[in-house]
Amino acid sequence: MPEKFDVQVVKVMLWAQDMDRAVCFMRDALGLEVGFQSPHWSELKHGDTVIALHGGGDGTPNRSGLGFQVSDVEAACAAAKEHGATVLKAPETRPGEPIKLAELRDPDGNEWTLSQYIG
Repeated sequence: MPEKFDVQVVKVMLWAQDMDRAVCFMRDALGLEVGFQSPHWSELKHGDTVIALHGGGDGTPNRSGLGFQVSDVEAACAAAKEHGATVLKAPETRPGEPIKLAELRDPDGNEWTLSQYIG
């Protein structure tokens, strides 16, 4: 049986059209900690999760598959909007699922979700 490779950190990469703006959004709206910042590559952390920002984005909408679970999805949507995000789909309870879910787009075009566990 082949050996497993050694995963040290899991990173999710998003495109950034304006790196300073993208870092400020992730830091100020989402509360992520800046681990490293440069014009071409930046990394922000929450616990063991790393959101990496890659320069060169053009602002085109990009469905990232990224999601953040929060304690209050309504308040989180309002805060994200104050920091320049667009709420694509307001928070709604999902039939058959124990969550309330919202869809957003950040100022750099990355689309992601906010959810609140309500089960």
